[in-house]
Amino acid sequence: MATPPRAWQRMLSGRRLDLLDPTPVDIEIDDIAHGLAFVARWNGQTKGDFAYSVAEHSLLVETLYGRINPKAPVKWRLAALLHDAPEYVIGDMISPVKSAVGPSYGELDARLTAAIHLRFGLPAALPVTVKKQIKKADRISAWMEAVQIAGFSVQEANKLFGRPDANLIGDLAIQLRPPVEARNSYIARHSELLAAL
Repeated sequence: MATPPRAWQRMLSGRRLDLLDPTPVDIEIDDIAHGLAFVARWNGQTKGDFAYSVAEHSLLVETLYGRINPKAPVKWRLAALLHDAPEYVIGDMISPVKSAVGPSYGELDARLTAAIHLRFGLPAALPVTVKKQIKKADRISAWMEAVQIAGFSVQEANKLFGRPDANLIGDLAIQLRPPVEARNSYIARHSELLAAL
């Protein structure tokens, strides 16, 4: 009988995360923050001396979510920070690749998301309205990234991501920092949000 292929990843914390059957006890914020700080958005096709990481993107989305929903409960801000957390083990696939891979990518992402949410006291599946609001913040972030560091024109970004409300963006600007700084900021923000729950 053939041995099934390995479907787990060893984390720096020592945890062994089964990608096909992830459990909350095998998820640590340090592993998530470290992984996301080293995963490049836009497949690394961005301006600057450092890749724009998923950790930086997640911090921006959480900030934008807070601007869109200033009275939102802290738990939903935490959900916004963790919205791309599964990418710490599965990477950040650009949308055209996700489409080509098909539904199996979405299923893997959903299993990991549920385990991550449960680990940090969130419901496995978010309410639809919260998901939509996080997605809105995510699209504004994508627009900002596209225009500021990924070489898109404003017109092209408007067409792909929608024209954002300039008041929501305000003084926000894309940050390009070394991975260790992005990792530390992500961990710090996660701790602040957990302490406020």
